[in-house]
Amino acid sequence: MLDKDQARITFLGQAGYIIESQGIRVVIDPYLSDSVGRLDPRFTRQVPIPMKPKALRADYFIVTHNHLDHLDPETIAAYPHKDSTLFIAPRRAARALRELGVPRIQVVDHGDEAVFPGLRISGVFALGSDPDVVDTTGYHIAFDNGRSVYHTSDTAFCSLLTQACPKAEVLLCCINGKDGNLTIDEAVRLTRAVGPRYVIPNHYDMMALNAEDPRAFQYFHEAGNAPGQCTILSIMETFEWREER
Repeated sequence: MLDKDQARITFLGQAGYIIESQGIRVVIDPYLSDSVGRLDPRFTRQVPIPMKPKALRADYFIVTHNHLDHLDPETIAAYPHKDSTLFIAPRRAARALRELGVPRIQVVDHGDEAVFPGLRISGVFALGSDPDVVDTTGYHIAFDNGRSVYHTSDTAFCSLLTQACPKAEVLLCCINGKDGNLTIDEAVRLTRAVGPRYVIPNHYDMMALNAEDPRAFQYFHEAGNAPGQCTILSIMETFEWREER
C-alpha cells in the first residue's frame, strides 16, 4: 500500500511500465507477447514474457506510437478490461486502436493535455523514426500529489527535443541508439535538460539486434555529473519514491 505522497513504477521490459499513485494505475506501452519476433525472427524476444495480458489492469492505458513493441495487437486483444479502461494515444495510433476494437480512446498528441480526477496527462514532442509513426508522442504523467513521470517514447535527438521536454521527477528514457532512438550520449543530454530526481533507462533489453548495455548509460550519466539518480530496473522490479523532503 502506497502512502498518499508516494508513487510506484514497475518495469515490464522494452518501454513498458505500470505507474501507480493515489490509487490510480497507468500502463504505458506494455509489450507482453512476441509479435515482432513472429513478424521478423531477427527481433525475437530475448527475455520471458513477464505477465499475461489478462493479468494486467489499468485505469489509463497509454500507447506512444504504432510500432508492435509499443502498440501490441496481441497484448491488447487479450487485455480483459477494454470496456472500463481509457486508452490514450496520438491520432494515428488511436486509429489503429479503434481497428482493434478498443471502445474508449482519447487522442492526446504532443502539445495536448488531458485532465482527469487526480491526474494530468500531457503529450510531449518526440521525433518518430519513420512516416508511419509521424505522430509518435512522449507523455508527461502528473498526479495531484506532485509525483510526475516523463516517458520519452521512441525518439531521435534534435534541439527541439531538449527545448520541448518537461521537468519531471522521474525520466523514463530510451537509450538503444538504433532505428532512430537516442544514443547513450543523447540520452544523457536529454537528462540534463529534464533535470529529474531519478532517470530510468529503457529500450535496451528485448531484442538482440536492438540492444544496449544500460550500465554504459549509467556510467556516462554519473561520470558526466548529469542530474538525478540513475536506476536500472530488472523486468517486474518496482521503484518507489515520495515527496522530496
